[in-house]
Amino acid sequence: MVAMNFTTPEKKLQHIPTHRHGVEDPQFKREMSVLLGPAVLPGNRVEPLHNGEQIFPAMLAAIRGAQHTIAFETYIYWSGDIGREFSDALCERAKAGVIVNVTIDWGGSLKMDTTLMRAMESSGVQVHRYRPLRWYNIGRVNNRTHRKLLVVDGRIGFTGGVGVADQWMGHAQDPDHWRDSHYRIEGPVVAQVQAAFNDNWIKTTGRVLNGHTYFPRLEPAGETDAHLFLASPAGGSESMHLMYLLAIAAACRQIDLAAAYFVPDALITEALLQARDRGVQIRVLLPGKHIDSLSVRLASRASWGPLLEAGIQIHEYQPTMLHTKLLIIDGYLVSVGSTNFDIRSFRLNDEASLNMYDRAMARQMTEVFEADMAQAQPYTYERWRQRPMREKLAETFILPFKSQV
Repeated sequence: MVAMNFTTPEKKLQHIPTHRHGVEDPQFKREMSVLLGPAVLPGNRVEPLHNGEQIFPAMLAAIRGAQHTIAFETYIYWSGDIGREFSDALCERAKAGVIVNVTIDWGGSLKMDTTLMRAMESSGVQVHRYRPLRWYNIGRVNNRTHRKLLVVDGRIGFTGGVGVADQWMGHAQDPDHWRDSHYRIEGPVVAQVQAAFNDNWIKTTGRVLNGHTYFPRLEPAGETDAHLFLASPAGGSESMHLMYLLAIAAACRQIDLAAAYFVPDALITEALLQARDRGVQIRVLLPGKHIDSLSVRLASRASWGPLLEAGIQIHEYQPTMLHTKLLIIDGYLVSVGSTNFDIRSFRLNDEASLNMYDRAMARQMTEVFEADMAQAQPYTYERWRQRPMREKLAETFILPFKSQV
């Protein structure tokens, strides 16, 4: 039963999509809609929020302004100042008569103070832990929800990479405060965020949330075309993997990728190399010495050689832990959300990603990417070849378990 946690789903991609069209070709958007699930919807407004000083006030303001319903799902929920602030806001709204539904991953909330859970439950918050450890599900304890979703009154949505912990507070000013981004959403795609919350709420409680308070009529709020899609080992486990492969295959000029955890499999590596052979400029921004997982760093660096040799640029962010998940292709496609660039996100975790097809958004996020790149150092192929023998040996040991890091 323990060994089952080290297996990935039977359905596995074994083919790299060929380069047939660019991301700005209408055919690309049609295929992304059909192959990944929810249709691309026009008329959305997406506001990027950077670091805790922008993200948490926006999320808390939305929660405190809720009139009917709150749906909140997260992976990390730890004790600390921001954990108490979220708990207090959710409790206050529940006492005021708002229906508050919360899903917190069991593994991601092991550091959560139980008094926060009890306070929410006693205030009327419907709070559930996703897949708590039980004898009958020990074979699936490794399948966690890594999604970060918040929907208020069915009209305002949030997604991104931020968890509820003090590490995300501040403005990435030192190694104790992480660099990350989250996104506030208005418009028709918010209904897809609500449906995404429903997915694990049904798995956890057996109940469906519906009605006009969860799915109101949503008028256009902006000019961004977008859709939010899911991946889960229980179904659609290769959605994220396929999305990345299709997007890389469609690239004609530029790929910019910021990834907290970068452990590409053979297909992703080959897709990147083929894009580079087509003349695509590829820049990858990764955490530097302040990464929170040594095993990820080792498994990641072991794969860099062929990428660097092909001319793919890899840069390491210096000030603090870089926790962002951002993909920009050809100044048009922007993909954000909870998904990391690794096998765990592709095949083991429940994930949610928001894709936006908007040149203005791509320009805005490219500026953000450039600002982060200005605080990074390039990692060269020569440096990779000359890394210490002890590091190479450690990589050899960790590589068989790279799907688990």
